[in-house]
Amino acid sequence: MAKYDYLIVGAGIFGSVFAYEAGKANKRCLVIDKRDHIAGNIYTKKIEGINVHKYGAHIFHTSNKDIWDYMNSFVDFNRYTNSPLARYKDELYNLPFNMNTFHALWGVRTPQEAKAKIEEQKEEALKLMEKKGIREPGNLKEQAISLVGKDIYEKLIEGYTEKQWGKRATELPAFIIKRLPVRFTYDNNYFNDLYQGIPIGGYTGIVEKMLENTEVRLSCDFFENREEYLKIADKIVFTGMIDEFYDYRFGELEYRSLRFETETLDMENYQGNAVVNYTEYEVPYTRIIEHKHFEYGTQEKTVITREYPKSWKKGDEPYYPMNDEKNNALFAKYRELADKEERVIFGGRLGEYKYYDMHQVVERALKAVNEEL
Repeated sequence: MAKYDYLIVGAGIFGSVFAYEAGKANKRCLVIDKRDHIAGNIYTKKIEGINVHKYGAHIFHTSNKDIWDYMNSFVDFNRYTNSPLARYKDELYNLPFNMNTFHALWGVRTPQEAKAKIEEQKEEALKLMEKKGIREPGNLKEQAISLVGKDIYEKLIEGYTEKQWGKRATELPAFIIKRLPVRFTYDNNYFNDLYQGIPIGGYTGIVEKMLENTEVRLSCDFFENREEYLKIADKIVFTGMIDEFYDYRFGELEYRSLRFETETLDMENYQGNAVVNYTEYEVPYTRIIEHKHFEYGTQEKTVITREYPKSWKKGDEPYYPMNDEKNNALFAKYRELADKEERVIFGGRLGEYKYYDMHQVVERALKAVNEEL
């Protein structure tokens, strides 16, 4: 007889929500993680009294009141609003694209002036494409310019996107950018969701509360002792890479990885904002995060993190899937295998090979555990 009802592989948000809910139903769970800490990519660690987001900026946002209330049942959230800046050479622009952005670009003051400028640049781009015999955008560059014009594309999209994907924009398919939202209001709030904030005290505290009544083993790699782990539980909740679970039977799915360079500075305030994107291609990192601003910190020192995108290879940490046509077709083969599993539940970004925000992962985990129980 198996010792546990569920072995949960991965102590991130999906696995922790599943473990918490299953525990409430008196199910015996064991959570393992190959890292030496819980909370997965939302792990926060205190440095100089500042909650540092070790694996990149995480801002919780949702329009689902049930999900917002659920997360707030573990810890209170502050009122942080995500208002990133974009730096192109020595110029600074507000994101998302809004009237503040357009005023800085062109000096326009009214929505009508901004719309006219964008339409003018879109028309120029379409005429140029027609001149070259191009009827439909064939790559990301052509698609983006046809949506927002040359200025926004060159200063705020091109370099950042090329760094993120590791390819030139002319080599990326047009469908990656189906639309580019522009706002004709002076509003720097990046998200349209009703609820938004940062957990007071950091994300790790949420996961600690979720797992406080669950057995957790850290620095445990499922694949190093796979056969034994498969025997100790009736079912497996797997949040790692689905292709690795199946020993890359159909080939490797592609992921993008990240490298983080964190530095403590002997100053109170480095950049005046939590997130500043660097949109020119020549700057190797995509953004600098100054962690204290997520929680309105007043510490004497500050901690910053430079975020470098990189190609993924086996052994690297996968951060997000490359959901292009080729990889989605390959994933469909793995999904077919997963659908036949009676003992394994796949979840999270890597298990479902889909780019989810945090609130979506919580929703998926709650749905999975409710269906299961």
